[in-house]
Amino acid sequence: MLKSKRRSDCPISTSLDIFGDKWSLLIIRDLMDAKECTYGDFLKSPEGIATNILATRLLHLEENRLIEKLEHPDSKAKVLYRLTPKGIDLVPTMIEISLWAEKYFSIAEDRKAMLKEVKKDKPGFIKAAIKELRG
Repeated sequence: MLKSKRRSDCPISTSLDIFGDKWSLLIIRDLMDAKECTYGDFLKSPEGIATNILATRLLHLEENRLIEKLEHPDSKAKVLYRLTPKGIDLVPTMIEISLWAEKYFSIAEDRKAMLKEVKKDKPGFIKAAIKELRG
């Protein structure tokens, strides 16, 4: 993000300028879970993002180099999205947000199971997740 578009030089503020809206981290979550997603895959998420918002957020994340577009191997009409190394670097942050949420809210059983594994060896889990996303 260009310095002229930043509200301040605060690291929290600067980061929120990129992914601090209601939807961006959910898009990143979906890409961490599936590795690659089509536009339609994002629309199937339980949170129910509107198509116009999804298009805007995907473009914003792409412009800020957190995600990238790839050609779809089966269809010229579709594209695949995946995380860039910059996006993959958010894995530890996403884990910490999930652990915080588990402490204060009821969460889905599949997320509880994943966090149980995280708690056994957080550094090892994060390292394995990053390795898997980088291919």
